[in-house]
Amino acid sequence: MKIARFSHNDGIQYGIVDEQELVVLAGDPMFAGYETTGERIPLADAALLAPVIPRSKVVCVGKNYHDHAAEMGGVAPEEPLLFLKPNTSVIGPGDTIVRPALSERTEYEGELAVVIGRIAKNVRAENAADYVFGYTVGNDVTARDLQRKDGQWSRAKGFDTFCPLGPVIETEFDPSSATIRTSVNGQTRQQAPFTDMIHSVGAIIEYASAVFTLLPGDVIMTGTPAGVGTFEAGDSVEVEVSGIGVLRNSVRDALPLS
Repeated sequence: MKIARFSHNDGIQYGIVDEQELVVLAGDPMFAGYETTGERIPLADAALLAPVIPRSKVVCVGKNYHDHAAEMGGVAPEEPLLFLKPNTSVIGPGDTIVRPALSERTEYEGELAVVIGRIAKNVRAENAADYVFGYTVGNDVTARDLQRKDGQWSRAKGFDTFCPLGPVIETEFDPSSATIRTSVNGQTRQQAPFTDMIHSVGAIIEYASAVFTLLPGDVIMTGTPAGVGTFEAGDSVEVEVSGIGVLRNSVRDALPLS
């Protein structure tokens, strides 16, 4: 089931995607279930938003593909390498990624994103699926020069617009049979099956929930495959996960200070 968060007639609503229509839900299905209002809205008449705004945090995993760890000049860590993005970095499909004036090298990182559905603490990997509401597509945008300069990743990963999510949440998704592809202006830059991940979704949830209490609506970004690279103002960046959809964002430079 594909769940969308969308705006229509100046209001924000949730709906189930049914081909070219949205079956409108009475509330946020993560908390209110799947009661419908009886209304249907054509997809073409709605603007899709980020399918979730994390109330608490975006937990990210670095270097979770061997090839990506190698291209970054190191070996993959034995345990998941965790860092956080603020929820203010989240934007939705069709929104614009803003390249900050502080950075001269901004890069895409296409990723599978996990949406947590209920409070999770000290969860075992084999039980992790019980805590997942669904999956969406993410882009862990990174100011690579600042990441290298700072020696830690908070600033480089945390700018506003640096966490595009969307277009929908798929509640019935099997990462073991899916692939990811990232393209810039229609040219493929990243492509890999999720079976190439070093640490599985279950293993990541076990590890992360031992550190942080995961709350409903929290998002886990599971890492990016090899092929990361730069984009410029005017570019179009697309991240596609088979079975979920395409997350598409345009790019512009930050406006000068007034």
